Amino acid sequence: MILQALNDLYERLADDASYELPRPGYSTQKVSFCVVLKPDGTLVDIQDARITRNETTKAGKEKTTQFARPVLCFGQSKPSGSGLNPCLLWDNSSYMLGYKKDDEKPARTAEACDEYRKKHVGLEKELNVSEFSTVCRFLESWSPAKALEYKTKLDDFAATGFGVFQIQGATNYVHQMPAIKAWWAKQQDTETPDLIAQCLVTGDMLPIAQTHQPAIKGVNGAQSSGALLISFNMTAVDSYGRDKQQGYNAPVSQTAVFNYANALNTMLGGPQSHRHRVIIGDATTVFWTEKATEAESLFADFLQGNEPEEGGESSQDQALSTRLKMFMEILRQGGGSELTKLGDDPQTKFFILGLSPNASRLSVRFWHVATLGQMVDKLKAHYDALRLRRSSDKDPEFPAVWQILRQTGRESKDIPPLLSGPLMRSILTGSRYPQGLFNAVLNRIRADHDITFLRVCIFKAFLIRNHQLDIPMSLDTTRTEPAYLLGRLFAALEKTQEDALPGINATIRDRFYSAASATPGTVFPRLLRTYQHWLSKLEGGYKVNRERMVQQIMSGMNDMPSHLQLEGQGLFAIGYYHQRQDFFTKKDKTETTQA
Repeated sequence: MILQALNDLYERLADDASYELPRPGYSTQKVSFCVVLKPDGTLVDIQDARITRNETTKAGKEKTTQFARPVLCFGQSKPSGSGLNPCLLWDNSSYMLGYKKDDEKPARTAEACDEYRKKHVGLEKELNVSEFSTVCRFLESWSPAKALEYKTKLDDFAATGFGVFQIQGATNYVHQMPAIKAWWAKQQDTETPDLIAQCLVTGDMLPIAQTHQPAIKGVNGAQSSGALLISFNMTAVDSYGRDKQQGYNAPVSQTAVFNYANALNTMLGGPQSHRHRVIIGDATTVFWTEKATEAESLFADFLQGNEPEEGGESSQDQALSTRLKMFMEILRQGGGSELTKLGDDPQTKFFILGLSPNASRLSVRFWHVATLGQMVDKLKAHYDALRLRRSSDKDPEFPAVWQILRQTGRESKDIPPLLSGPLMRSILTGSRYPQGLFNAVLNRIRADHDITFLRVCIFKAFLIRNHQLDIPMSLDTTRTEPAYLLGRLFAALEKTQEDALPGINATIRDRFYSAASATPGTVFPRLLRTYQHWLSKLEGGYKVNRERMVQQIMSGMNDMPSHLQLEGQGLFAIGYYHQRQDFFTKKDKTETTQA
């Protein structure tokens, strides 16, 4: 199902020039340097081919970034392994120039450069193209020792990425010359397949790929050279003894492999990847729709928690902000059926795929297929469950998934690695939230005693979906659950302490919150005795109103529970947050008179 969807995606994107999808026989490589030659093969210079981008950060600072230029090159991704495998008219600096930064095996680097020269000189007569002959003359005259003259440059921009050749004064690279491209296309047509069988993706009788190349690049934490989604590398997994090896165990045609691998690579690292790729926990997540939609172009910004910006610098920024606002309004009010306001068909299929690294392979964290309408409905249900009265304008109305996961660890690296997949699955399918999410947030509160907006949102959503509790956005004075009342009572006692002792460094939350929420029967009697001392320091109406509030809260409890279960501790936190927010919420005159 995943391969079929990606194969269809390639067909959809092939005609869209903005995605720069490679054609059969080509792959997109990250080019960081260019070897410029005179027509006689003399070296002119080794130039930086990277792209420089100037941008303004959210903090208003100017930032300059450089990244390798994506270029269509002959063949698939650079083969891995210890053997010598020179590419045609592109490669890394070891092969092209015989130089490698901090080289521990200079003899092998020199051997690779020699193999690269032999490959090109051996093809010169067959191609019979002047630009290719120029490259051959350069390779024949070049010595790895000469690379030391360009060491500073090579260490700067050629240490990573690949290089290409260019003739001085030409606008194209050598491998982009029409005559060379025509020769390359002819070579693809003359290759004899080893096996023809029924493709599991298309159902057609086609040449089968023995290995699934190009490798998938752009998955966070995976090997920089790429990893495989499907691979067989042990005889133990071969079918019928040794009759079927490697990719022949699960026959997928060369065309389907090329399509799905390049479509996925484009989603992960192509020029439009910012519209299709986000990092959620340890999973690199990509998503797309079966046809171009507005929701597809907005989903990445939304999942990353990007807010609409007023007064964008360009009309494009303003248009994006307008569409984001409309999408958020759909989530607030209408749901999936309102997608027509964006010009989208709610019945359009939507795909989302989560990948994480696993040595030289990739693991599928989650895979979900739905319609756009269903996806928006599930998102709306998720955010409705999370919705809580915000403590400030900085609290997000639509918390991003990474912001939710961030509440589970002291630092980003402490987030449980297996949590992102189940959380995304629960959001997209409307199923129960993972228990591990609730437990991890509870443990963080026990450690730092910080009951924040997002943490309480998580508790609220968990109890609504997993325990079918009806929990409002703000204070509910009619609730009678002991855990909720105890949370309110703890907030009232803390506020009394703060009013009685202004500027106090540590409140009862810092000293007693964990114990009070887990074993209230042993903590609250002591707090209530101390509360009388704090209350005596208040004056006039403040004292009367606070005593009335505490009595009203306690009147709802028949007895003091000795301990609270985990879910009760979550409800305790919600009651505490609701009561604290109510203290700092401006009351109207009617409420003040009644108080």
